[in-house]
Amino acid sequence: MIYLTIILLIYLFQSRLVFKPKKGLHKTPSSVGLAFKQFQAISSEGNRIHGWLVPADSADVTVLYCHGNAGNISDRLETIELFHRLGINVVVFDYQGYGQSEGKPSEEATYEDASAARQFLIDELGVDEKKMIIMGRSLGGPVATRLAALYNPAALILESTFTSAVDLGSDMYPWLPIDWLLKFEYDTQRYLRQVDVPVFMAHSVDDDVVPFKHSQELFEIAKQPKMFVKMVGSHSMGFKDTGSKYSKSLQRFLEKHTPYQKKGIQVNMDG
Repeated sequence: MIYLTIILLIYLFQSRLVFKPKKGLHKTPSSVGLAFKQFQAISSEGNRIHGWLVPADSADVTVLYCHGNAGNISDRLETIELFHRLGINVVVFDYQGYGQSEGKPSEEATYEDASAARQFLIDELGVDEKKMIIMGRSLGGPVATRLAALYNPAALILESTFTSAVDLGSDMYPWLPIDWLLKFEYDTQRYLRQVDVPVFMAHSVDDDVVPFKHSQELFEIAKQPKMFVKMVGSHSMGFKDTGSKYSKSLQRFLEKHTPYQKKGIQVNMDG
């Protein structure tokens, strides 16, 4: 009876386990000395999607960043700083129900929000599709991968993401019948098979949220050209804990496979 009650509760309230939004913004790029512009895109349901554009001087490419399931864009300043130091424009947005975005989060809504942000970049900011890089971290991975499968950006960056929601749920709760209990798909591996652009992938061997094996399996699926960086450190901060190995590898990948040029910039995140 207790087991059945647990299953029922998880089924009814699983959205709260998947989405952990934080309303309001506790910092902005100006908190770390970066100029930025706010923008609003409109979802298919008419909800306003809030985001930031953080420009870099003489940037050749723009990264559209799809973040993970917790917090909001004000928790992603270190990633924004990394791309800024690389000389890349950054566009980051909040899913519905996160930060200053209207609406309520759902799997379909996250896909629609990313599409709305992409379309805003093209229509309102004049960003060339061939100079757009789509990035997803953790839950943002399947969101970014689906977008890259539908369109053809310059490249796709995946960090600390999972093969599918069912696979991850089964790893986290092996004692539950996840395959029929879970309402979410977030099937990164299915979308990745449809991606025909260069793929950069990174994952920490120490990740205690998404097992390292997920990215290993995804990397096998990804088509060439592709690059994999083995990180160390936590799930959300592996890119920083890994130091210059991450940033320099990313820089080399972008130089080789996208219109990006470093313009003399050398990024070092050690220390």
